[in-house]
Amino acid sequence: MHVEPFTVQVPDTALADLRARLQLTRFPDEVERAGWEQGTSLVYLRELVEYWRTRFDWRARERCINQFHHFRAEVQGLCLHFLHERGNGPAPMPLILLHGWPSTFWQMAPLVPLLADPELHGGDARDAFDVIVPALPGCAFSDRPARPGMSRTRVATLFTSLMTDVLGYRMFAVHGGDIGASVATMLGLEYAHHIIGLHLTDVYAPWLGEGSRPLTEGEARFVEEERRWHEEEGAYDHVQRTKPQTLAYALNDSPAGLAAWIVEKFRAWSDCGGDIERRFSKDELLTHVTLYWVTETISSANRLYFDRHRYPRYLGPGERVLPPAGFAIFPADIDHPPREWAERSYDVVRWTEMPRGGHFASAEEPELLAEEIRSFFRPLREPRGNRAQ
Repeated sequence: MHVEPFTVQVPDTALADLRARLQLTRFPDEVERAGWEQGTSLVYLRELVEYWRTRFDWRARERCINQFHHFRAEVQGLCLHFLHERGNGPAPMPLILLHGWPSTFWQMAPLVPLLADPELHGGDARDAFDVIVPALPGCAFSDRPARPGMSRTRVATLFTSLMTDVLGYRMFAVHGGDIGASVATMLGLEYAHHIIGLHLTDVYAPWLGEGSRPLTEGEARFVEEERRWHEEEGAYDHVQRTKPQTLAYALNDSPAGLAAWIVEKFRAWSDCGGDIERRFSKDELLTHVTLYWVTETISSANRLYFDRHRYPRYLGPGERVLPPAGFAIFPADIDHPPREWAERSYDVVRWTEMPRGGHFASAEEPELLAEEIRSFFRPLREPRGNRAQ
């Protein structure tokens, strides 16, 4: 299968159009002292949009992005974009990093040098990885699927083919969060013979049907917390899994609306204490938003929720994810399952309650997460003849 080097280079015309649309933004009103209670703060969005229009330097961000090695390859009829950084060490382990929503492949960028060249960052060269970071189908520079059915299982099939058929890795390690954790779980379920181990920041829901053991006190509390969270915070999920096309018209046409939809989640789901720029600069936030804007992929990214809902893959009675699994649970993430919840379905060999960080851990606490990933995979290393040619 053919792999083409790729350079991120947005046309000047697209950037000029973006600035013109930002200039013409028609902001809504809001009630007094609304803040973030009803959604994205009008005060903050005005500030962000003005920064985006007058000060945000996409070309500088583009240069940062292009410091990595980018490629595109056709995999089963769909072109996937991915980063591929070779490890600097005696026997780098191949590792695929899987992002979620509403971030992009760029969320994983802070991890890449820490994992590919640990010795340069105060670690041990023996912990080096060959790091592969694909963009989910329909996100940024990966092709938008033209047909329905891009389920988590389908994405896992594409990524397995990318790693084995395209890049030549017989076995590989996996890290993922959010959608990436779901895809990672499908990799462990359907392609366990290729998986060295799974490192996740989210737990896929276990089977709880007839014959399953009763919930522990911690699990029952977690289920209730999940129910309340979806009632209070889950509107985005309900819209995207039921009527994503209706939402797409607004988000694909208004950059301010797109920013509002995405940035609210970065604030709500991160360990920022309500002050989003404690964790993410405007440049970091707008890099993700601009990637969606210039590629016109927010609608295809949102459809991943529709396909998850229409083409579900639930765990069945007694079904388990066989590869060894490690979990890093961050205190400000959107859910906090107990270990026994994960042990229903996974072979949990490492469970770490992290001291800080949220849903976007690879961007919020890359050093902590990189060390946790290294520690989990260290006992799983052995000569495997795995280096791609």
